[in-house]
Amino acid sequence: MILNIKNAVIIAPHPDDETLGAGGTIKRLVENNIKVSILIVSGHMPPLYSIKKYEKTLTECKKVFKYLGVSDFEFLNIPATKLNEVPTSDLNSKISDFIKRRNPDTVLIPFPDRHIDHRIIFDSGIVASRPIDKNSPKTVLLYETLSETHWNVPGVEASFSPDFFVRIDKQIKYKLTALKYYKSQINNKTPSRSIEAVESLAKFRGSQNGCKYAEAFKVVRIVI
Repeated sequence: MILNIKNAVIIAPHPDDETLGAGGTIKRLVENNIKVSILIVSGHMPPLYSIKKYEKTLTECKKVFKYLGVSDFEFLNIPATKLNEVPTSDLNSKISDFIKRRNPDTVLIPFPDRHIDHRIIFDSGIVASRPIDKNSPKTVLLYETLSETHWNVPGVEASFSPDFFVRIDKQIKYKLTALKYYKSQINNKTPSRSIEAVESLAKFRGSQNGCKYAEAFKVVRIVI
């Protein structure tokens, strides 16, 4: 059991971010009979992408969730890179509603990195998980997304400096297999988010903490 977690929510900007950032942790939570709910906020859909492409990513995403053992998930169906055109109050409300309906003790949201969607969802995720009453999430963590988090400009933008790690020695194989379902997103055309890069990062995070593989997070809040 991780931090006595009983109910976790993962907020992801696009299909594949949840697995890139926390696929091993998701699997470990599921293996410990912990309820996991995932909200996919945006996606590769019109006007920038074809509806056929979006439907393909949704199919891939649902296969990943089934493989990892996640049965509770929703898609907000907002076009990628268009989140900044959605009124802030509306987006905050949608994410807050998803969280409130699950009443989680733990929430994972993306680190505010190079991708504008990640930054916007970070802001809304923080608003949605504010410690306003006894039912607020007790643990809030930020996950890193390979190829976006690592492209922030050092000394100019916030850099990802993790201070919480989840050992995934037994779960890394599930994370890598799950990512292979995302054939439209994870491929040799994008080496910065390839299977090899994902495994290398997990191995590096593990080497920082005396284990073989790990996923890294930045703590927003942990209340015990």
